[in-house]
Amino acid sequence: MPAGAGRRGLPQGHHLCWLLCGREKEGMAVAVSTSNLRCWLVEEFVVAEECAPCSNFQAKTTPECSSTGYVEKITCSSSKRNEFKSCRSALMEQHLFWKFEGVVVGVALVFACLVIVRQRQLDRKALEKVRKQIESI
Repeated sequence: MPAGAGRRGLPQGHHLCWLLCGREKEGMAVAVSTSNLRCWLVEEFVVAEECAPCSNFQAKTTPECSSTGYVEKITCSSSKRNEFKSCRSALMEQHLFWKFEGVVVGVALVFACLVIVRQRQLDRKALEKVRKQIESI
């Protein structure tokens, strides 16, 4: 079974109505059409093509490419519509993880150096204080 098979946006029978139709204005319920929504928000779907980087053409023409630069092609089960969905690739996640780890190690090194410098200052002050006490005897 391909990755993403059986995934769905909202629980069955709760098509965004709980969010959008629940508001009433002067005693009248607001009607909402789900026909113009992305099918993967309200239906189960199967991933037809795995997450891949957008081509130059897709980056200019497909709005899903703008957020991450990666898209996957999906097929919605009920409506049989093929759509593109923005996704995050494993390679991109790995790069972000190692960048984060690098920043953490860098910050740890900076603070470790600050601790060492401060400890040396305190040691010098303590030695000076002991020296002065010995001289006063």
